[in-house]
Amino acid sequence: MTGDEPSGGSRPRSWIKRLRQVFGREPEDKEQLVRTLQDAKKRALLDSEALTMMEGVMQVAELRVRDIMIPRAQMAVVARDDSLEQVLAVAVESAHSRFPVIGDDRSEVVGIMLAKDLLGYCGDNGARRFNMRDLLRAAVFVPESKRLNVLLKEFRTSRNHMAIVVDEYGAAAGLVTIEDVLEQIVGEIEDEHDFNEGISILKRSEHEFTAKAHTPIEDFNEFFGADFEDEDFDTIGGLVVNALGHLPKRGEKVEIGRFQFKVLRADSRKIHLLSIQLLGD
Repeated sequence: MTGDEPSGGSRPRSWIKRLRQVFGREPEDKEQLVRTLQDAKKRALLDSEALTMMEGVMQVAELRVRDIMIPRAQMAVVARDDSLEQVLAVAVESAHSRFPVIGDDRSEVVGIMLAKDLLGYCGDNGARRFNMRDLLRAAVFVPESKRLNVLLKEFRTSRNHMAIVVDEYGAAAGLVTIEDVLEQIVGEIEDEHDFNEGISILKRSEHEFTAKAHTPIEDFNEFFGADFEDEDFDTIGGLVVNALGHLPKRGEKVEIGRFQFKVLRADSRKIHLLSIQLLGD
């Protein structure tokens, strides 16, 4: 960027000015801005995806880390003194790429381990001795109160992808990733749990399945031979939200009939992906 170009702070004014040119006025507050954007969609000046992203950008400026973090109890972690076999088991089961490394308990995070660093220990018949301390990378710590727009800027400048969230006493309260922040703006981001667009329910094993939350209850019933009612809500995600009584975060579980549902992915607006386990009779 040259010295003659506008700074990052002036860019929002630029597109607000364009809205004023189109609608003959400049929004006076956030509520009016949202109404102006929604009006632009009705006039086909914006599509639904663009409107959602703009609303997401405004939401990120208001949300704090505590609003989207993965709670400490739901973090997939490895311990500083774990064996290679224990670490591999966690890595394979969770399918994540980064893991907090804990000390005496989950409140003490001593560093971050990257799954790719384990590759050097595979296929050598144990010739290389495993020591977690050799793989430890420095963890980034952020307070629960940090605003998401500030965190996103720090992620971009530092090139970190994960931060450990700490409470007022310095203990780990959870974690947040750059993907968690970006999903507040752009919505669902495909990851290792995703499957083909035309499929709503995927069989993982005899008793484990993955389902998109927007799967119609009618389709769910047909797939599993279930008999859930669809009068009050249309999708399996709606069924889970109703059972929990609130919009759940990633990792939350609930049992409904002979099914255990676990939220694999969700944002502040809706559930995206569910893990389903068939329970014994």
